[in-house]
Amino acid sequence: MKINDSVLLKFGRAFQAELDIQESRIAEALQWAKNLGIPYTTSINIGKIYYSACRTQQRDQIIKAFEAHVFTNITILPFDKKSGVAFARLKAALEKQSIRCSESDLRIAAIAIQHDLILITGNVKHFVDIPGLSIENWI
Repeated sequence: MKINDSVLLKFGRAFQAELDIQESRIAEALQWAKNLGIPYTTSINIGKIYYSACRTQQRDQIIKAFEAHVFTNITILPFDKKSGVAFARLKAALEKQSIRCSESDLRIAAIAIQHDLILITGNVKHFVDIPGLSIENWI
């Protein structure tokens, strides 16, 4: 199933770090994303958010805020079989060109490509070499 004319938000480290302090800032950021028409993120991003939270002293506060304000209000796209196939093809193509990309970024890209989404990220340089991926930096 394709999800057309939509965008996918990649919550980056800077975005997460900016939100680590106050729950209200997470709600503001979610509203900002909704206003821009960003209804999706990936299961990979969710893992990164939990990991970032677990590395802070405010772990429980951050997780509670994301669960209350973000995860319930945004569609989380899984890394499934089709994503796995797209990931494998992307990784092989990049390896042939001696281009390195992190596993998690390639997985995020595979999900975006699979669903024909524009990837919104503050780390464009991490994705610029991935063929077939539409990326924009709105952050």
